[in-house]
Amino acid sequence: MTDYFALLNEPRRPWLDAEALKQKFHAVSGPLHPDRHHASPPADQEAANARFAELNSAYNCLREPKERLRHLLTLETGARPKDLHEMPADLSEMFMRVGALNRQVESFLSERAKANSPLLRVGFFERAQEWSDKLAALQREISARSSTVLEQVRELDGRWLRGGPRAQLLPQLESCWRLLSFFSRWNGQVQDLIVQLNF
Repeated sequence: MTDYFALLNEPRRPWLDAEALKQKFHAVSGPLHPDRHHASPPADQEAANARFAELNSAYNCLREPKERLRHLLTLETGARPKDLHEMPADLSEMFMRVGALNRQVESFLSERAKANSPLLRVGFFERAQEWSDKLAALQREISARSSTVLEQVRELDGRWLRGGPRAQLLPQLESCWRLLSFFSRWNGQVQDLIVQLNF
């Protein structure tokens, strides 16, 4: 497995500064950009394109905290963390609310799709805005919970850099990864419904 941290000359750690990572990516990948090699021999173009694609994959992985943690855990343990099918107890209530709101909005969208009268569509517009507001409030709550987990990752990163025992830190980082995975999935579902409501 390619070590994306090494590929971008970054230390293997839980937290990376997003702006510094972006600048490093541009500095390393800029000379390999396909636009700079259009006049090169085909073999050189192919090599530059392959290297650029690899660097791009590394950047896209490391810039996202959830993906970065998964990659770090895989490198450190030698195995990709398994997807968890059981909901952590402290997320059950939020899971139920996300699911219920999703079902209600999907039902509304189905009902709205059947309306073919302009007069009926006007009534649906106001209801769509109400659902959008509820989804936006839920999205803010998900974002706040995610921010709390990211703060925990930063704290664990400090312990990681101070040489904290990996045997203790890795399970905590895996827990953070799992929470971020749930929040990311829910945020995506909510965002998709908001987009559908605005059409």
